[in-house]
Amino acid sequence: VVTYHSDIVKQRLILPFYRPLMMRFLADVDAIVATSPNYLESSPVLRAFKAKSKVIPIGIDEGAYPTPSEADDTWCRSVVTEPFVLFVGVLRYYKGLDVLIHAAVKTRCRIVIAGSGPVERELRQQAKTLGRDNVIFLGEIAEPRKMALLRNCLGFVFPSNQRSEAYGLSLAEAAMCGKPMISCEIGTGTSYVNKAGRTGLVVPPSDPTQLAEAINRLVERPTEAANWGRAARERYARLFTADRMGKSYAELYRQLEKRKG
Repeated sequence: VVTYHSDIVKQRLILPFYRPLMMRFLADVDAIVATSPNYLESSPVLRAFKAKSKVIPIGIDEGAYPTPSEADDTWCRSVVTEPFVLFVGVLRYYKGLDVLIHAAVKTRCRIVIAGSGPVERELRQQAKTLGRDNVIFLGEIAEPRKMALLRNCLGFVFPSNQRSEAYGLSLAEAAMCGKPMISCEIGTGTSYVNKAGRTGLVVPPSDPTQLAEAINRLVERPTEAANWGRAARERYARLFTADRMGKSYAELYRQLEKRKG
Protein backbone atom coordinates (compact mmCIF):
# COMPACT_ATOMS: atom_id res chain seq x y z
CA VAL A 1 0.00 0.00 0.00
CA VAL A 2 1.34 3.42 -0.92
CA THR A 3 -0.10 6.80 0.06
CA TYR A 4 0.07 9.24 -2.84
CA HIS A 5 0.22 12.79 -1.54
CA SER A 6 1.05 15.02 -4.49
CA ASP A 7 1.90 15.17 -8.17
CA ILE A 8 5.24 16.65 -9.14
CA VAL A 9 4.47 20.33 -9.61
CA LYS A 10 7.60 22.46 -9.32
CA GLN A 11 10.35 19.98 -10.19
CA ARG A 12 9.12 19.35 -13.74
CA LEU A 13 12.61 19.03 -15.20
CA ILE A 14 13.07 15.66 -13.51
CA LEU A 15 9.65 14.35 -14.54
CA PRO A 16 10.72 12.69 -17.84
CA PHE A 17 13.23 10.60 -15.88
CA TYR A 18 11.17 10.04 -12.76
CA ARG A 19 7.75 9.36 -14.28
CA PRO A 20 8.52 5.92 -15.85
CA LEU A 21 9.93 4.64 -12.54
CA MET A 22 7.00 6.07 -10.60
CA MET A 23 4.38 4.58 -12.94
CA ARG A 24 6.06 1.16 -12.82
CA PHE A 25 6.19 1.29 -9.03
CA LEU A 26 2.53 2.31 -8.72
CA ALA A 27 1.51 -0.42 -11.16
CA ASP A 28 3.10 -3.02 -8.88
CA VAL A 29 1.58 -1.99 -5.54
CA ASP A 30 -1.62 -3.60 -4.24
CA ALA A 31 -3.42 -0.37 -3.40
CA ILE A 32 -2.94 3.37 -3.61
CA VAL A 33 -4.34 5.75 -1.01
CA ALA A 34 -5.33 9.26 -2.10
CA THR A 35 -5.88 11.80 0.65
CA SER A 36 -9.00 13.31 -0.92
CA PRO A 37 -11.52 12.48 -3.66
CA ASN A 38 -10.65 15.81 -5.25
CA TYR A 39 -7.02 14.81 -5.74
CA LEU A 40 -7.99 11.35 -6.97
CA GLU A 41 -10.12 12.96 -9.67
CA SER A 42 -7.71 15.71 -10.69
CA SER A 43 -4.35 13.91 -10.64
CA PRO A 44 -3.31 12.59 -14.07
CA VAL A 45 -1.16 9.99 -12.30
CA LEU A 46 -3.90 8.66 -10.03
CA ARG A 47 -6.38 8.63 -12.88
CA ALA A 48 -4.39 5.78 -14.43
CA PHE A 49 -4.78 3.69 -11.25
CA LYS A 50 -8.28 4.66 -10.18
CA ALA A 51 -9.47 1.05 -9.97
CA LYS A 52 -7.09 0.24 -7.12
CA SER A 53 -7.17 3.61 -5.40
CA LYS A 54 -8.96 4.39 -2.15
CA VAL A 55 -9.54 7.73 -0.44
CA ILE A 56 -8.40 8.01 3.18
CA PRO A 57 -8.21 11.62 4.37
CA ILE A 58 -5.32 12.68 6.58
CA GLY A 59 -6.56 12.79 10.16
CA ILE A 60 -5.31 14.68 13.19
CA ASP A 61 -5.48 13.77 16.87
CA GLU A 62 -7.11 16.52 18.89
CA GLY A 63 -5.59 15.10 22.06
CA ALA A 64 -2.09 15.80 20.74
CA TYR A 65 -2.73 19.55 20.70
CA PRO A 66 -2.15 21.67 23.80
CA THR A 67 -4.94 23.62 25.47
CA PRO A 68 -3.96 27.30 25.50
CA SER A 69 -3.58 28.79 28.96
CA GLU A 70 -4.99 32.08 30.18
CA ALA A 71 -1.53 33.54 29.60
CA ASP A 72 -1.64 32.39 25.96
CA ASP A 73 -5.03 34.05 25.47
CA THR A 74 -3.72 37.22 27.10
CA TRP A 75 -0.73 37.18 24.74
CA CYS A 76 -3.08 36.75 21.77
CA ARG A 77 -5.22 39.72 22.79
CA SER A 78 -2.10 41.84 23.33
CA VAL A 79 -0.59 41.23 19.89
CA VAL A 80 -3.91 41.53 18.03
CA THR A 81 -6.25 44.05 19.61
CA GLU A 82 -8.88 44.03 16.83
CA PRO A 83 -10.90 41.29 15.08
CA PHE A 84 -8.69 39.23 12.78
CA VAL A 85 -8.50 36.35 10.35
CA LEU A 86 -5.61 33.94 10.63
CA PHE A 87 -3.13 32.12 8.45
CA VAL A 88 -0.80 29.57 10.04
CA GLY A 89 1.83 27.64 8.13
CA VAL A 90 5.23 27.64 6.48
CA LEU A 91 5.66 30.71 4.26
CA ARG A 92 6.28 29.10 0.86
CA TYR A 93 5.83 30.25 -2.73
CA TYR A 94 2.62 28.29 -3.30
CA LYS A 95 0.77 29.55 -0.22
CA GLY A 96 -0.62 32.57 -2.08
CA LEU A 97 0.31 34.94 0.73
CA ASP A 98 1.32 37.68 -1.70
CA VAL A 99 -2.29 37.60 -2.90
CA LEU A 100 -3.52 37.78 0.69
CA ILE A 101 -1.41 40.88 1.32
CA HIS A 102 -2.88 42.53 -1.79
CA ALA A 103 -6.35 41.56 -0.53
CA ALA A 104 -5.57 43.32 2.76
CA VAL A 105 -6.02 46.65 0.96
CA LYS A 106 -9.78 46.00 0.90
CA THR A 107 -10.36 43.98 4.08
CA ARG A 108 -12.18 45.29 7.14
CA CYS A 109 -10.17 43.40 9.73
CA ARG A 110 -6.63 42.51 10.68
CA ILE A 111 -4.82 39.68 8.91
CA VAL A 112 -2.46 37.68 11.10
CA ILE A 113 0.24 35.57 9.45
CA ALA A 114 1.88 33.11 11.85
CA GLY A 115 4.86 31.12 10.65
CA SER A 116 8.22 31.50 8.98
CA GLY A 117 9.69 30.25 5.73
CA PRO A 118 11.60 30.92 2.52
CA VAL A 119 9.47 33.88 1.33
CA GLU A 120 9.00 35.63 4.68
CA ARG A 121 11.36 38.51 3.89
CA GLU A 122 9.68 39.22 0.54
CA LEU A 123 6.22 39.15 2.13
CA ARG A 124 7.19 41.54 4.90
CA GLN A 125 8.69 43.90 2.31
CA GLN A 126 5.56 43.66 0.17
CA ALA A 127 3.33 44.59 3.12
CA LYS A 128 5.64 47.50 3.96
CA THR A 129 5.69 48.75 0.35
CA LEU A 130 1.89 48.62 0.16
CA GLY A 131 1.56 50.32 3.54
CA ARG A 132 -0.45 47.42 4.92
CA ASP A 133 -0.39 48.03 8.66
CA ASN A 134 -3.40 45.70 9.03
CA VAL A 135 -1.15 42.71 8.21
CA ILE A 136 0.60 41.35 11.30
CA PHE A 137 3.54 38.95 10.97
CA LEU A 138 4.19 36.91 14.09
CA GLY A 139 6.94 34.62 12.82
CA GLU A 140 7.22 31.10 14.19
CA ILE A 141 5.17 30.60 17.34
CA ALA A 142 4.77 27.88 19.97
CA GLU A 143 1.86 25.43 19.69
CA PRO A 144 -0.10 26.80 22.69
CA ARG A 145 -0.02 30.27 21.17
CA LYS A 146 -1.07 28.90 17.81
CA MET A 147 -4.07 27.30 19.47
CA ALA A 148 -4.87 30.59 21.23
CA LEU A 149 -4.85 32.35 17.85
CA LEU A 150 -7.13 29.69 16.39
CA ARG A 151 -9.48 30.02 19.34
CA ASN A 152 -9.71 33.81 19.04
CA CYS A 153 -9.75 34.42 15.28
CA LEU A 154 -12.84 35.24 13.22
CA GLY A 155 -11.88 32.60 10.70
CA PHE A 156 -9.01 30.86 8.96
CA VAL A 157 -7.75 32.00 5.57
CA PHE A 158 -5.73 29.63 3.40
CA PRO A 159 -4.97 31.26 0.03
CA SER A 160 -2.74 28.54 -1.49
CA ASN A 161 -2.90 28.98 -5.25
CA GLN A 162 -0.92 26.06 -6.70
CA ARG A 163 -1.38 22.30 -6.70
CA SER A 164 1.72 21.93 -4.57
CA GLU A 165 -0.82 22.41 -1.76
CA ALA A 166 -2.19 18.89 -1.98
CA TYR A 167 -4.30 18.79 1.20
CA GLY A 168 -3.94 21.60 3.72
CA LEU A 169 -3.46 20.16 7.19
CA SER A 170 -3.86 23.64 8.66
CA LEU A 171 -7.42 23.65 7.33
CA ALA A 172 -8.13 20.45 9.24
CA GLU A 173 -6.76 22.13 12.38
CA ALA A 174 -9.06 25.10 11.83
CA ALA A 175 -12.01 22.75 11.34
CA MET A 176 -11.06 20.93 14.55
CA CYS A 177 -11.26 24.31 16.31
CA GLY A 178 -14.68 25.04 14.82
CA LYS A 179 -13.59 27.93 12.63
CA PRO A 180 -15.06 28.99 9.27
CA MET A 181 -12.50 28.74 6.49
CA ILE A 182 -11.58 30.53 3.28
CA SER A 183 -9.55 28.66 0.66
CA CYS A 184 -8.96 28.64 -3.10
CA GLU A 185 -10.19 26.16 -5.70
CA ILE A 186 -7.03 24.46 -6.98
CA GLY A 187 -8.42 20.97 -7.59
CA THR A 188 -6.87 19.43 -4.48
CA GLY A 189 -7.84 18.38 -0.98
CA THR A 190 -8.23 21.96 0.23
CA SER A 191 -11.74 22.05 -1.27
CA TYR A 192 -12.54 18.72 0.39
CA VAL A 193 -11.58 19.86 3.88
CA ASN A 194 -13.31 23.20 3.31
CA LYS A 195 -16.63 22.66 1.52
CA ALA A 196 -17.85 25.77 -0.24
CA GLY A 197 -20.97 27.20 1.37
CA ARG A 198 -20.96 24.59 4.12
CA THR A 199 -17.82 25.13 6.18
CA GLY A 200 -16.72 28.41 4.64
CA LEU A 201 -15.97 30.00 1.30
CA VAL A 202 -13.92 28.82 -1.68
CA VAL A 203 -12.69 31.48 -4.11
CA PRO A 204 -10.69 31.43 -7.36
CA PRO A 205 -6.91 31.30 -6.85
CA SER A 206 -4.78 34.44 -7.12
CA ASP A 207 -7.77 36.79 -7.00
CA PRO A 208 -7.23 39.41 -4.27
CA THR A 209 -10.60 41.07 -4.88
CA GLN A 210 -12.65 37.91 -4.30
CA LEU A 211 -10.40 36.92 -1.41
CA ALA A 212 -11.03 40.29 0.25
CA GLU A 213 -14.78 39.94 -0.34
CA ALA A 214 -14.74 36.52 1.32
CA ILE A 215 -12.85 37.85 4.34
CA ASN A 216 -15.25 40.78 4.66
CA ARG A 217 -18.19 38.40 4.51
CA LEU A 218 -16.90 36.64 7.64
CA VAL A 219 -16.69 40.04 9.34
CA GLU A 220 -20.10 41.28 8.20
CA ARG A 221 -22.12 38.08 8.68
CA PRO A 222 -21.13 36.66 12.08
CA THR A 223 -24.15 34.34 12.32
CA GLU A 224 -23.38 32.75 8.96
CA ALA A 225 -19.70 32.47 9.91
CA ALA A 226 -20.60 30.80 13.22
CA ASN A 227 -22.82 28.29 11.39
CA TRP A 228 -19.96 27.44 9.05
CA GLY A 229 -17.66 27.01 12.02
CA ARG A 230 -20.03 24.55 13.67
CA ALA A 231 -20.36 22.62 10.41
CA ALA A 232 -16.56 22.56 10.09
CA ARG A 233 -16.23 21.06 13.56
CA GLU A 234 -18.85 18.41 12.77
CA ARG A 235 -17.10 17.57 9.50
CA TYR A 236 -13.76 17.25 11.31
CA ALA A 237 -15.28 14.84 13.85
CA ARG A 238 -16.79 12.75 11.05
CA LEU A 239 -13.95 12.66 8.52
CA PHE A 240 -10.65 14.08 9.71
CA THR A 241 -9.75 12.45 13.02
CA ALA A 242 -6.62 10.35 13.47
CA ASP A 243 -8.79 7.54 14.81
CA ARG A 244 -10.87 7.40 11.64
CA MET A 245 -7.74 7.48 9.49
CA GLY A 246 -6.18 4.60 11.44
CA LYS A 247 -9.32 2.48 11.23
CA SER A 248 -9.59 3.13 7.49
CA TYR A 249 -6.02 1.95 6.88
CA ALA A 250 -6.58 -1.11 9.06
CA GLU A 251 -9.70 -2.00 7.10
CA LEU A 252 -7.85 -1.58 3.80
CA TYR A 253 -5.12 -3.99 4.94
CA ARG A 254 -7.78 -6.49 6.09
CA GLN A 255 -9.43 -6.36 2.68
CA LEU A 256 -6.12 -6.91 0.89
CA GLU A 257 -5.22 -9.79 3.19
CA LYS A 258 -8.57 -11.45 2.56
CA ARG A 259 -8.19 -10.98 -1.19
CA LYS A 260 -4.78 -12.65 -1.15
CA GLY A 261 -6.08 -15.53 0.95
